[in-house]
Amino acid sequence: MADADPLRPDCPAQAVPHSGGARHHIGRAREHWRRLPLPIRILLWIVGILFALWLILFVTKGRFLKHPFERFLTHRLERSVQVGGDFQLYFDPIAIKFRAERIAVANTRWASRPHVFHADLIDTRIAPLSLLFGPKYKVRSLNLRNAAADLEWSRDGKGNTWTFGKPKRKGEPLNLPLIRRALLAGTTLRYRDPRMQLATDIGFETVKAQDTRFASDVRFSGTGTMRDRPFTLRGGLLSPNETITGGRNNLALHAEAGATILEVSGTLPGATEIEGADLRLTTHGPNLALLFDFLGVAIPETRAYRLTSALTRQDGEWRFTHLKGRFGDSDLAGRLTVSLPDNRLLLKAALTTQTLDILDIGPFIGYDPQRLEAQGASGAITTVNGTPRVLPDAPLRVDALRNFDARLQYDVRRVRAEHVPISNIGLTLALDHSLLILSPLTFDMSGGHLSSDIAIDARGKPVRTQYDVRLSPTPMGKLLARWGVEESGTTGTIKARVQMTGLGDTLHDSLATSNGRIAVILPAGSMWARNVQLSELDIGTFITKMFEKKLKDPVQINCGLIAFTVRNGVAAADPIIIDTRKNVMLGRGGFSFRNESLDLAFRADGKKFSLFSGQSPIGIKGTFARPGVDVISPELIARGGAAAALGVAASPLAAVLAFVDVGDAKSAACGPVLAGATAAAQRTKGGKPRDDVGKGTTAKDESGKGSRKEEKSQEKKFLGIF
Repeated sequence: MADADPLRPDCPAQAVPHSGGARHHIGRAREHWRRLPLPIRILLWIVGILFALWLILFVTKGRFLKHPFERFLTHRLERSVQVGGDFQLYFDPIAIKFRAERIAVANTRWASRPHVFHADLIDTRIAPLSLLFGPKYKVRSLNLRNAAADLEWSRDGKGNTWTFGKPKRKGEPLNLPLIRRALLAGTTLRYRDPRMQLATDIGFETVKAQDTRFASDVRFSGTGTMRDRPFTLRGGLLSPNETITGGRNNLALHAEAGATILEVSGTLPGATEIEGADLRLTTHGPNLALLFDFLGVAIPETRAYRLTSALTRQDGEWRFTHLKGRFGDSDLAGRLTVSLPDNRLLLKAALTTQTLDILDIGPFIGYDPQRLEAQGASGAITTVNGTPRVLPDAPLRVDALRNFDARLQYDVRRVRAEHVPISNIGLTLALDHSLLILSPLTFDMSGGHLSSDIAIDARGKPVRTQYDVRLSPTPMGKLLARWGVEESGTTGTIKARVQMTGLGDTLHDSLATSNGRIAVILPAGSMWARNVQLSELDIGTFITKMFEKKLKDPVQINCGLIAFTVRNGVAAADPIIIDTRKNVMLGRGGFSFRNESLDLAFRADGKKFSLFSGQSPIGIKGTFARPGVDVISPELIARGGAAAALGVAASPLAAVLAFVDVGDAKSAACGPVLAGATAAAQRTKGGKPRDDVGKGTTAKDESGKGSRKEEKSQEKKFLGIF
């Protein structure tokens, strides 16, 4: 303290500062620091160090990190990384600013280009927390000048140029960072995928937008080929002005591949941010299968189509919702999703059609859609070696089936067809690693119901197809109305089953190599048709009924079986037998899936005496495309010749003897018939084996040079299915 003034006793002494005061304050600060809890002191030290580092980086722009950056990325990516010009890496003020001139990242050894990426300039702002958390990096802005990216898959499909690390590391799907805003100049993208036979080159440029709501417009255009078919694309992406809070990017894309057109428009959250996008897709062209080629997906051919849908990406899958449009003369609606679980393409679809035109069904089983478009139903007939054929021979795209899996539910309410009474089609399809299962495939037909299970195994060569088709009891009057069978007076029904297995990647080849059985059963009932007695060739009965005006009396069917055993594509009658009240109708011969030839003969043996009877066989000849009925058979002509000879030698009355039927036909035991048993199991009503039915003898072989030897008949019933 200062001394008191002796001349002024009223003035007290004053304190004066001294050098020990500063030390006193420092000591007090240290005392306060020590009083802080240890965790807080550690946290403050970290903050201080980080601030110091931030300050150093901000002042120096992080240029001293250039060579450590090159070494670190070269080691991490196992690719050479070089920066030939200026380098900056710092926080500005919170976002990470990265700027590099003449940067180049080397490509993998097998690639066709030396660099996976190079640019004269890259200048970007990156959200720092996205480097530590979240599935994708978030880039707030990106400026590229004269940049080029090479994205390429290896020929074996195991590696690609953008999956870094060890050379043998399995290639991962392309996962772009989320870019909010981009400025691009002279930037190109090259993509190659030998498996999909896809190659494309796209150029990007940024221009100033005319609308003040948007800062820039990224324009892009390019060309490419897909499965040797060229395509072009162009479009633009409007980025929102920085002053527009929560702005979204407007996208417009137009792509063409021949006559196939695809347009996408809508908004994106960011320049490369597809998740949650609000887009609209419009596409049209001559064949929907050509469009799906862009995914490496094989679908059935179609006629000309036009479709629209909402499009977005959510939870890792592309969703095509509110899909509607037309293909050919049929409508289509529903939804479709495309995803990549376990890095394998998966399609899921639920589709409906209110009215399906019969011509639009043809391409689903291999008919040429262009021929159907131009020629109608006659477009299903082709000529092979001068013979018309109807079985389609379009090959199943086995290679494409290996690229994806699928789940489909397809429902059709009505089929537009003049003579095919089909409705309420239901198809459930599952494709799993080249095993295609259509189960069930169902539809209603003429008051009956047809259900089937079809398995197409394309996992090996050749393709193996199993058919199991079942027809529930169906009224004959409705089913055969187009052939003159009247519903009035017809109470009979038909039920059937087809079980076969064939090899080949076309429907024709599969059936031409098939083995199995076909059976059509007619339970007891009546059938009436105009001049139906002619089918029995009982002329005496026909004339009597004609004069008595009783032609509308129905034929009473006790039971009937039309069955074929199929061996190597050739179907042989096994047996054909229809037991009616007055006759037993029998058939022999068969048909061939190989050359589509028909060689069948039917005859009717009377159970009662008939004076006027010309019971010789009716022949069904020709091909599937052009069948023919031969009523005047050689046997009937022989009977006519015998009658003429007798008339000359004796008297006109003797000529009648040539047409006498003694009525010795044996009624059929209906048990084996209704069970669908083979010919060997058929019996007369008295229980004796029948010797008048075909026992699996085949039709003419493919060369048409004669019948094959009779093979051993099957002893078991047809799998017990009836």
